[in-house]
Amino acid sequence: MAREPHQKANYEHMEELVHDDSREYIFKPRAFNIVWGNDKRCWRMAKPIGSSTSSKNEKECAELVQVSWLEVTGVTPKLSASTNQITFQLSLEKGASGWTAAPVFLMAKVGKKGKYKWKKLEVEKLTRDPTDFPSEADPFVVEIDEAQVDKRLYFGLYEVWSGKWKQGLKVYKATVKQIKK
Repeated sequence: MAREPHQKANYEHMEELVHDDSREYIFKPRAFNIVWGNDKRCWRMAKPIGSSTSSKNEKECAELVQVSWLEVTGVTPKLSASTNQITFQLSLEKGASGWTAAPVFLMAKVGKKGKYKWKKLEVEKLTRDPTDFPSEADPFVVEIDEAQVDKRLYFGLYEVWSGKWKQGLKVYKATVKQIKK
């Protein structure tokens, strides 16, 4: 049987943090669905700190080797009616390419049949340091209405329109957290 070229999310790699009156979900690299994520020519999974093959300073991440179709997505469990902020922690490696004039969008919808909300991200401005994107100063928030039947949040990073080959992006995690308005 042939191996699936796409990585399917393993939710054992998603953490749920419960605060006094809110929840926060942290998606580690293996908790994402990644198009071409099981193809070593396209993506590499860096080992977490403390594993036998990791360097001292290496953080767990999904590292983009080369793709023309960027799609990294996640799905939360059912949420309560709330305002949720979505942030990805990203960086660009030295020698990263293909990001100029390649619009990357953070997109999210409530429920499988929901309507997408999106924000264009300027990925080419990232540095080698892991950075929360978008920033706290310009957050990406999604409202979940009480009347919504399917309260799961579908979200992801997409660049599927330019046809350009891209490389050097590192995805460390995504966070979905309930925020107070």
